[in-house]
Amino acid sequence: MARKRKGARPAAKTQQKARPQESHARVKRPLRKPVRGTPAWVPALGTVGAIAILVVVFLAIRYFNTPAAPAPANSTQTAQVLSTITSLPPTELEQVGAGSSNNRITPITGTALTGPGGKPLLFYYGAEYCPFCAAERWALIIALSRFGSFSGLTATTSSSSDVYANTRTFTFHGATYSSQYVEFQAVETTDRNQKALETPTAAQLALVNRYDSAGSIPFVDFGNRYAFNGATYLPDSLQGLTWDQIAADLQNPSSPQAQGILGSANLITAAICKLSADQPAAVCSGPAVRSIEAHL
Repeated sequence: MARKRKGARPAAKTQQKARPQESHARVKRPLRKPVRGTPAWVPALGTVGAIAILVVVFLAIRYFNTPAAPAPANSTQTAQVLSTITSLPPTELEQVGAGSSNNRITPITGTALTGPGGKPLLFYYGAEYCPFCAAERWALIIALSRFGSFSGLTATTSSSSDVYANTRTFTFHGATYSSQYVEFQAVETTDRNQKALETPTAAQLALVNRYDSAGSIPFVDFGNRYAFNGATYLPDSLQGLTWDQIAADLQNPSSPQAQGILGSANLITAAICKLSADQPAAVCSGPAVRSIEAHL
């Protein structure tokens, strides 16, 4: 589905260390040109050939070790997967509870954050290349769908050259959300190839700078009452799985995928219930959500 904003990700990039200055010893030049037993061009040709072989080997290793980009899900497949994960029975969500999620949600203080419609605003900041964002979107979509509905969600994957390469997910880019309880805004700063995609407004960037000083993504603000950065579960359980396989695994409460995604969805649900005055009751009055709420 934490990472540094760049897209921050929770796992920071290793910084290159400056190389120590090399020492240069004075070398005495021979008094005469050395006699060669072979033509002067032979060693040079050998060196060029060796370099060429090394380049070929390097490219081959890189090619065979870089995960191939998965085929994108078509619109029908995407609709089916979304229908499956947003219509899971409440009894299953109750059974999972907090699952294997890591409660990264913390209280924050600030002016109440509302959307254009005057309802409490949930703000997401991330990027399509980010594998931690990829993992978290599954949970966010499931949780928010308990309070309203999305349209325009499309399937994508995280970067093929980052950790947890090609994590299957969806993107909020181009999607809209409607709810009678809360509002939702999302900014996906770059695509899976780290090319610029969306630019936050000055107000959105101010939220990120104030509450996400570590620069990790994903970053989520719940109406300026709660916030978290980084994924609430690790994407490792999604590795190598297609969208359909992940959706199928979510129907088994004991699966690692359900424990991570649905546990995180319940965690996010509890925070949203805090914003919505525990409405709707059918969602917010469940024992699992109430238990998580008590610890926020």
